[in-house]
Amino acid sequence: MNEQDLLGDELLDDDALDAGGEEVSESKQFTVPYELAGERLDGALTKLLPDYSRSRMTQWLKDGKVKLDGKIVPGKTKLLGGEVVDMEIVRSPDEQAFQPEPVDFPVVYEDEHLIVVNKPAGLVVHPAAGNWSGTLLNGLLYRYPELARIPRAGIVHRLDKDTSGLMVVARTLQAQTNLVQQLQARSVKRVYRCIANGVVPYDGKIETLIGRDPHNRLKMAVVRFGGKPAITHLRVLERFADFSYVECKLETGRTHQIRVHMREAKHPLAGDPVYGNPRHHGSEAADAAIKTLNRQALHAYALALVHPATGITRSWKAPLPDDMKIVLELLRTEADEKMAAASAKQALKAAENEDDDDDDWDDDDYDVEVHYVP
Repeated sequence: MNEQDLLGDELLDDDALDAGGEEVSESKQFTVPYELAGERLDGALTKLLPDYSRSRMTQWLKDGKVKLDGKIVPGKTKLLGGEVVDMEIVRSPDEQAFQPEPVDFPVVYEDEHLIVVNKPAGLVVHPAAGNWSGTLLNGLLYRYPELARIPRAGIVHRLDKDTSGLMVVARTLQAQTNLVQQLQARSVKRVYRCIANGVVPYDGKIETLIGRDPHNRLKMAVVRFGGKPAITHLRVLERFADFSYVECKLETGRTHQIRVHMREAKHPLAGDPVYGNPRHHGSEAADAAIKTLNRQALHAYALALVHPATGITRSWKAPLPDDMKIVLELLRTEADEKMAAASAKQALKAAENEDDDDDDWDDDDYDVEVHYVP
């Protein structure tokens, strides 16, 4: 698992990850204008290249990426004007990643303020180490070029790579600010559906602290200290012999919250490669179907929020994807077959008992008077 897999359903500003990856560079040459005579080199570079921060310039100077008339000099060097500057512009992978790309994803609603996406399983939301291209962000920039003016292309929350379902994206800076405030106030309603291992006995609420797993920083865990409050409400929709179909309503949005909470409840999500239970087994057919998922059985099913422009509450639902439908249909078929077999067995036993009653001698059944003839 790489660090991209840590991206959970939460505000993007929470729990930020290091970019990592390889840097890309390009060469640039220009002549210092005479009007900058007397300026320090570092200050002049900031004015000549306003797209880059002063701290970035300072680092490039320290790393020897800037030459003045062919020589590496300190940033405090005073300029005369007319000098030739050779620079190696170093770009990190995350800077290169924010490029438009044709990426396929369904849109269930859009207007001039927001977009609601039904993210397919397997699609990474945001570029990060190991996934610098082909993400939802790249696809949004391609389909909606105006999102280049919005931080993170309007994305305000995220789903795990292998979690499918609904996400909202802002199309304006005002809408993005409003949606972030709604998420922070916990007024955005997010409902998920999942298939969990074992029989979940009852509905309820799971409330814990969630933080980095102290034994593995690539995982999250329920912790006693130092974590963030996490609340998930559970409602069991169907129970089967070895699995449960469960609806989870998020009150908070921590990284991997549902996956961690279901594991804590001893009912990890079916097919979850990180938090699942590889020793859990159902029927051979059910296990085979779950393996075909190749992901955790988790889907962001419903989303409700106050529209940033109109103030009216809007809601959307996304039907289960086919891979989860197939598993549920198989579990239901198995349950029906087991019920039919049990009913047939009970009927057979009842019939056998009825036959046994007919064979038993009961004097009351023969209540007649017997006369003997001499």
